[in-house]
Amino acid sequence: MAAALLCSGCSQAGSVVGESPARLAMPEAIDVVFNHNATSRYRSPLTGDWRNGDDLEQWLIAAIAAANEEVLVAVQELSLPRIAQALIAAKQRGVLVQVILENNYSPAWSEQRPSRLNQRKRKRWHQLNQLADRDGDGTTSPEEAFRGDAVALLKAAHIPLLDDTEDGSRGSGLMHHKFLVIDQTSVITGSANLTSSGLHGDAGRPSSRGNVNHLIQFNSPGLASVFRQEFAQMWGDGPGGEQDSRFGLQKARESVQTVQIGDVQVDVLFSPHPKRDGNHGLNLLAKQLRTARKRVDMALFVFSAQHLTNVLREQIKQGVEIRLVADPGFGSRPFSEVLDLLGVTLPDHTCEVEAGNQPLDQPVQGIGTPRLARGDKLHHKFAVIDNRTVITGSFNWSPSAAHTNDETLLVIHSPQLAKHFTREMYRLWDTAELGITPHIQRKLDRQQIRCGDGEERR
Repeated sequence: MAAALLCSGCSQAGSVVGESPARLAMPEAIDVVFNHNATSRYRSPLTGDWRNGDDLEQWLIAAIAAANEEVLVAVQELSLPRIAQALIAAKQRGVLVQVILENNYSPAWSEQRPSRLNQRKRKRWHQLNQLADRDGDGTTSPEEAFRGDAVALLKAAHIPLLDDTEDGSRGSGLMHHKFLVIDQTSVITGSANLTSSGLHGDAGRPSSRGNVNHLIQFNSPGLASVFRQEFAQMWGDGPGGEQDSRFGLQKARESVQTVQIGDVQVDVLFSPHPKRDGNHGLNLLAKQLRTARKRVDMALFVFSAQHLTNVLREQIKQGVEIRLVADPGFGSRPFSEVLDLLGVTLPDHTCEVEAGNQPLDQPVQGIGTPRLARGDKLHHKFAVIDNRTVITGSFNWSPSAAHTNDETLLVIHSPQLAKHFTREMYRLWDTAELGITPHIQRKLDRQQIRCGDGEERR
């Protein structure tokens, strides 16, 4: 009897009836996990209930626990205390541990006063404070706050930590990397920040399943060497030294580096690059999109690069099938290329239209937004080309990712790995609202009433 998945692909916990779906084989020395995977289940640390998905947090903890020599961490945000505890345990057994964070997330939240924070940071503070209330009595004690503060734990354990102000600046555009390098042999990277919202869900929202994310692990000394070089530029001589850390455009600019892992070719590009530098990430994406002969599947958090829409336009003319699932929030913003693919224009709050905006004359039929629990985001940044090539990493498809932020962009040539991402694409596709959704139409109608046709921004 074939297996039937109830609520397969939605953000509610599903149940499996009959036999489990067959496991897909992995390429040698590569593994990938998805926190909304409909073919596996784990107990949520938020509710204790069983839910669909791979337990990315426990997977990371196991990888850190296996370290013998070195763990290098470069992530935008780390707020999971159990990850911090795993890093502390590694240090205590003699492993070198070094951590780089984005400057907005490097302070210990438990040492901040919410009244002095802006609205976004204050909301984050309250979420973390709620998560730290382990006994659920509605009051977070100072001890609970400390034990629930990953950064405070790391600092108390004297684990060296720096952010993108270590170069003496106010910070790069975003230190947006999401990678770990373990024992100079293993690399873990992908789309997920190491937060409850990024892996499991939001505090106080039982329906939340967390932002839709994945992580991928490569066991490859060659690839680890490439990532260690990127880490070394940002680390410099460490915290409090000569301020020789390098972030953003201060880093030495690299072109694509290629590593062979068994029979899989992995191309790596670290951003940012100046616009005049042809090696930038949007050009790499365009090059890969142009190789498509049959189909391009995309699951994207942010898509705001007109250049890539123009490439997709040409590929559609050549008969290439385009499917895109986009985050509902970002997909309906005025700068979103999702709207271009749907053939519509949305003026911004000033009634202006983005300069160079070129919506398609005919809307693409394969454009959708998945149904997610309130507050959850589609946070993937991946594409699958012709069921043989996977594009992934921390790199959103935006000019900021290419020209401002510290990012990772990977192109993995593996039909076997592509099957895993294609299955995730189908999971999202099964519940997606296609075309101009009621949410998008309401925004279009409101701006039409307010702005008329808008004006071209000069």
